[in-house]
Amino acid sequence: MAVRRVLKMGDPLLYRKAEPVQQFDTPELDKLIADMFDTMAELSGAGLAAPQIGVSQRVVIFGVEANPRYPHVEPVPTTVLVNPVLTPIGADMEDGWEGCLSVPGLRGLVSRHLNLRYTGFDQHGKPIDRTVSGFHARVVQHECDHLDGILYPMRLRDIRLLGFEDALFPDL
Repeated sequence: MAVRRVLKMGDPLLYRKAEPVQQFDTPELDKLIADMFDTMAELSGAGLAAPQIGVSQRVVIFGVEANPRYPHVEPVPTTVLVNPVLTPIGADMEDGWEGCLSVPGLRGLVSRHLNLRYTGFDQHGKPIDRTVSGFHARVVQHECDHLDGILYPMRLRDIRLLGFEDALFPDL
């Protein structure tokens, strides 16, 4: 399909709440998802939300095997998640460094729920219901934030917890 331009922090579309997908298994949805995977792969992303490529729909993708941007994380299965609903499990939170294709070159220390249940659908309308933890839970929360107009710097407790990757992680 195609590698699409990723919108950067400051673009007004990134701050809007995305619209639910009304129809599954359509050529338009299939093309959107294919473009999202091409874009994510080209930029070595762990995930991508449709609003990041200018489409205000509640669609996220994610998946991590060997990723140079996240060399020390556990694998996350490649997933298409449409119209997601997130439900934290328990009150345990975990701080972790996050990056974002819409905030290139920076990382921030963000607190996220450690354990999470997420539900939604794949692109064909088949239900998804998973309980996850750790990095998998972090990736889902990060990507789904995009659907509500939230970028990870908006979740920082302290602006000093945001920095350029090469200054924070010179060996990365």
